[in-house]
Amino acid sequence: MRIAFAALACALLPACTSPPDAGPTAEPIVATERAFAADGYETGVKASFVKYAAPGAMMFAPGPVNVHDYFAGQPDAAPNPDRPHLVWWPLAAGIAASGDLGFTTGPYGLGDKRYGWYFTVWQRQGDGSWKWVLDAGVDADPSAAAPQDSPVAYLPASEETAMSPDAAMAEVKAIEAGMAAAAGTDLAASYEGQLSHDARLHTEGAAPGTAPETWAAALAARPAAMSLAPMGGGASAAGDMVWTWSEAHWQADAPPVRGFVVRVWQRRADGWKIVFDELVPWNGPDPDAAAE
Repeated sequence: MRIAFAALACALLPACTSPPDAGPTAEPIVATERAFAADGYETGVKASFVKYAAPGAMMFAPGPVNVHDYFAGQPDAAPNPDRPHLVWWPLAAGIAASGDLGFTTGPYGLGDKRYGWYFTVWQRQGDGSWKWVLDAGVDADPSAAAPQDSPVAYLPASEETAMSPDAAMAEVKAIEAGMAAAAGTDLAASYEGQLSHDARLHTEGAAPGTAPETWAAALAARPAAMSLAPMGGGASAAGDMVWTWSEAHWQADAPPVRGFVVRVWQRRADGWKIVFDELVPWNGPDPDAAAE
């Protein structure tokens, strides 16, 4: 995950490509993501991650932790020019119709070596700035990732609004409850009818599934079945975008046997659809196993 490399270094990023003119644009989120990385180059990873994090921002290290609490115990290390820099750049981004919630995703690595794909959920603050509320990622195949100067793929904002955040979250929770019931016996089947045509599926060790013809391979890299417990998330003011995270457990001969599923849902004309889905494995000692 990107946060594992964040303890080592960070890097400057290039300017972004403008999205379509119509509707809200995720361009400010992309610009903030790149400013975040550039700030890390100047001030160090700890300072930059904390600076751009919302008060309740969380990440998986390897379990869910508050970023401010996590970095409070880390040394205030200055950037080391002799070490490879942590690099990442957004290749896909989306924003809610209300312009208050969005996400970015793209490849990350150290220096010239690529390791996987990061994912960040962003929320606009009262002062108009953007802060991240969730930072995650997987060590997934980044070999086909476009270079830093490539255009960003912007998800069009939803035209289905006029729903309260609470109502939006309630509807998504109900859908996810049905998916969780199905995932207990057949994970791949639980996704049938739930993915948008442009959904992205990120799985550890596999290339991202970015189109219907690549989803099966991305899901095949996951456990065949798993139990899911909803843990949290948030909804946009327009009620058109919801992000969630759930704790996952599965059977396997070797670790990991647990992790987290992170999703972004968008309300469309035919209902709620997943536009981003990621399985983040618990890459570290399992506290449940240690207790046995």
